Amino acid sequence: MDGQLGVNGGNFLVPCLLERFLEVGSATESEVPLQVCSVKAGGMMSLAIDNLGGLWMWGSCPLESSSNEGGFSLVSSFTPTPVWDFYGHTVVKVACGNEHVVALVSAGETYKGEDLVCFSWGGNNHGQLGLGDKEYRNRPAIVEAFNQDSPFAVYAVACGAFHTALLTHKKRPSDTLESMCWTFGLGENGQLGHGTTQSVLSPEPVKELPQHIYLVSVDCGLFHTSVVSSAGDVWSWGMEKGLGLYPDASYAGRDTGDAVSPLQINGLNGPRFQDPVQVVCGAAHTVLVANDGYKLWSWGRGRSGVLGNGKTIDCYAPTVVLWPPLTEDFKQEELNTVDKEATATVDDGDKMGEKNYTRDAETEKRLSLAMKEMKLLQSKLSVMEKYAGILHGSIFGKPMEEQDIPVSLQNSGSYDITREWENMLESADRAKLVRLEKFYRNMLAGVKDKQMKKRIQEMIKECLNSSTINRGKGDV
Repeated sequence: MDGQLGVNGGNFLVPCLLERFLEVGSATESEVPLQVCSVKAGGMMSLAIDNLGGLWMWGSCPLESSSNEGGFSLVSSFTPTPVWDFYGHTVVKVACGNEHVVALVSAGETYKGEDLVCFSWGGNNHGQLGLGDKEYRNRPAIVEAFNQDSPFAVYAVACGAFHTALLTHKKRPSDTLESMCWTFGLGENGQLGHGTTQSVLSPEPVKELPQHIYLVSVDCGLFHTSVVSSAGDVWSWGMEKGLGLYPDASYAGRDTGDAVSPLQINGLNGPRFQDPVQVVCGAAHTVLVANDGYKLWSWGRGRSGVLGNGKTIDCYAPTVVLWPPLTEDFKQEELNTVDKEATATVDDGDKMGEKNYTRDAETEKRLSLAMKEMKLLQSKLSVMEKYAGILHGSIFGKPMEEQDIPVSLQNSGSYDITREWENMLESADRAKLVRLEKFYRNMLAGVKDKQMKKRIQEMIKECLNSSTINRGKGDV
């Protein structure tokens, strides 16, 4: 309706090609082909950065209009339009909210690493532009806190509906790589993380985040903000409902559950997530990419299955996204797609289509068999993990965790059970030894075979003697 699809203003249920990029990208054969290397969407607008560092906008955009005589207005642009203010510079990153845009642009013609200048423009009724006032801007203006002479280098930007978040590190060399999160704009739901619900007109640091950390990613929902550190710590703040931020009187007002200061998000195995890559926020939910991209976590409002965990209920703590999909529905949908495409080819009378159909059918058959085998292996692995967990809990009295796996097995894939057993006994404290003895005696009580019972008694004696010799009688 407002042109955010970049076509003719209509609504479409399937992807549409943005022909505007094709027209500009193929102007002459001697020029570098135009490619889109980054896209962003927010509110009722869309943005793209091309491989030459140019910024494009379409939809309901903050642009100068001849009919408005210099005043602010959101102009509907049905096709991508270049932002000429940055001509001769390189746009590196961009984000947008409901009515405002924030861009990180090189100070010179090319990007040199730490020379980014922060620009903002658009709606500013809550100070979301970070310019120290509430005046709207039709054209990009420099956020002075992060100009060319700033001691801070901005490396990430995100926008909520009416607030903005930035990540910076100091430009001067340092022994430790540390970063800071800055926020400004609307604060009535605590989305700024400053400990209050007040709005802020200029960038201010989120002081209650731990010092001496490096933040790898930041994103904003409509009214909440999330960050993740290189160590795997995740913090969120802002609107409580559906976001996994529990009501807490020490953080929020008496009648609300909003978190006005950062709250650390805990996973299943503690506060840290392994090898984090990125955190992203929807309107009222959050998704974390971890384990170098091999694992997804989500929490918040679960309507329409947006959390990807097979349910539609709200989750106030991280849940594992069912990824990669191995369900029958996924395989059937893929088979249906291949069948439709192949059938259409044959109907056109193309003989090559018949060959493609046969090849695709064979490939699909192999893929289907491979996926069945993967599902079977996954099922077996799940049973083995459950069995190992029960056995570990029976022996040691606590759930099995990743750090409990012997180092030799992690590094080499081989396992010397005798050596690992001796190492475990040597390092065991009195409580663990007592539990082991109790476990074996219980096992002994359930054994009817005399020879087996005798062997178990000898094992108990050997274990106790071994631990006594290696650690001293006073410790056992």
